Amino acid sequence: MPFENPLALAALLSVIPLIIIYMLRPKPAVLSIPSLMFVLKLERERKRVYASLTKIVRDPLFLIQLLMLILLSIAAAGYYYNSEEPLSGEHTVIILDTSASMQTDSRFEDAVKIADGYVSKKNSIILASDTPLLALERGDASAAHDIFKKVKSGAGTADLSAAITTGMRYLSTEGGRIIVVSDFTNYKGDDPVASKNLAESYGIEVNFIKVGKPADNIGIINGWIEATDGEYGYTGVIKNYMDHNESVKIETGRGTSGNASKSFSLEIPAGGTNQFTLGNLGPGITTVRLDVEDGLPVDNKAYISIPETSSQRILYVTDNGKLPSKTALSLLPNSNLTVSKSVPAELDNYTLVVLAQKETPIGNSSVERIESYVRNGGNAVFIASRALVPEKTEVDLLKILPVKPLRLEEDENGIGVEEVLKSSITKDIRSEEISVRKYLNATERTDSTTLVKLKNGVPVLSYWQTGKGTVFYMGLSDELGENSWNNFHNLPEYPVFWIKLVQWLGGTGDISEYNLNTGTLNSLSKTEEIRTPSKTFTSNRILFDEAGIYELSGKKIAVNLYNDRESNTTVDASELTERAVAEDGPKLVKEDSYTAKNDITHYLIGIMFLLILLEILIVRQRGEL
Repeated sequence: MPFENPLALAALLSVIPLIIIYMLRPKPAVLSIPSLMFVLKLERERKRVYASLTKIVRDPLFLIQLLMLILLSIAAAGYYYNSEEPLSGEHTVIILDTSASMQTDSRFEDAVKIADGYVSKKNSIILASDTPLLALERGDASAAHDIFKKVKSGAGTADLSAAITTGMRYLSTEGGRIIVVSDFTNYKGDDPVASKNLAESYGIEVNFIKVGKPADNIGIINGWIEATDGEYGYTGVIKNYMDHNESVKIETGRGTSGNASKSFSLEIPAGGTNQFTLGNLGPGITTVRLDVEDGLPVDNKAYISIPETSSQRILYVTDNGKLPSKTALSLLPNSNLTVSKSVPAELDNYTLVVLAQKETPIGNSSVERIESYVRNGGNAVFIASRALVPEKTEVDLLKILPVKPLRLEEDENGIGVEEVLKSSITKDIRSEEISVRKYLNATERTDSTTLVKLKNGVPVLSYWQTGKGTVFYMGLSDELGENSWNNFHNLPEYPVFWIKLVQWLGGTGDISEYNLNTGTLNSLSKTEEIRTPSKTFTSNRILFDEAGIYELSGKKIAVNLYNDRESNTTVDASELTERAVAEDGPKLVKEDSYTAKNDITHYLIGIMFLLILLEILIVRQRGEL
């Protein structure tokens, strides 16, 4: 018999105490009896045990309680039975395109109505954007209708292929169908038709439902910021997707220290582009709006964010005065570097503390000051060295590191590194050119985040949040000469890495960190509140899938569509849907049934509930209640 937890059957031993309780009898009293009773004594003794057992078996309460103990034991053991069930088409995976082009005219509203019409008994809903988002998993019709009442279109690009692949996973066992509702004008990733054919080759029905029709549009398809003589300037590109020239009125609202708002007109040729520039942008948010009425409003507005400049106060603690990291930090703009051989008593004046001890371990008293500093909102960077080897390191220090150091290891041939999580810190690092010959073998902590690992899985760039601050582990030591651990400090992007790391930890960044395109995915140095154009939530990672202003880490980030293909609302995607039908290949004949595991626990609970009611009725009838 199949059980999920066979050891739970040991609970059946509980029937033994039950039998013993029912066999117990009151101690007999001493009475005078006729001599004739002695003749029958032996016969009575023989039948006593038999009579007791017979009485127990005849007692309905004993039978009820015995059955309840057996049912409880079977329920705890998780009894189930297998059955062959026919594949069901009742499970429907609905993929809804939420990309920017779906905001054209009433495309998204029409798509939601169509998708809502395909709701069945069991439904999974996937929102197709830059990454598929599972909005509902195996929910009933009511839950699906509720999702479609709340869902909104974003401003990214749909990866329809990834969404179809995700849907296949939910239907791989019991079957069903996939409904894709989209305008199919643009997509990222693999060809959705190829993914459709792959799903159908496994016996999963896939239907493409096209919505929308070509519409006129004029939009801002690109923009960039440049710094000249300490001033920021913006260049925007406008494209006209119509078949005639158009004069567009442009209105701008300027930053706090920039010029006053103004408006001007720009002639855009049919099917062509034209550029405009804005100079002397001050700190704050500048908006650019096209005064036009067209099919897609999301690309009629652009946002520009210019940050306030702030000075970084950095403490660099080291027992080696000649290190590349020290040189890189000393060259940082808007920064004030202090070098010390020990951790001072007061750290609150610093925005960042870098611990670059090579031989001298950091004592517990210094660790206490660093931990207190970080918990109150400071940031600390530990650079790997022999001073962090476990036998030299104080226990308190090991507790605040985002990794657990194990031992110092070497590899004469050199080990490569790989980026495991995209971040603004590492996007300019050419990982294929880094070779590590000596490293501190370590393991990740449970709550830490790793950006870069060695090819053998050892973390080299990791961080975690401690209190209100962040501790960052730099596993690529910057020792020079014959004792060098790697060649990272010799690469031209090494100073750039430190600039980005300091800006990231300090909550600032270069101008590109304040102006992003929709679809960008970023990890944050700690979990914090994030305010998007439409909602507020808490996370340590964010996908910028709306156009507008985001607020996080004390920064205002401008996010724009800037996508020529999403803005091209004149595309008629009928060719793709026709190709989807034309390329339907032979389908794999799939079994018409699958093995289902049926749990009977809920039935057992129902039976036990009825037995409890029956026991209460018997006790009450006897007058014992």
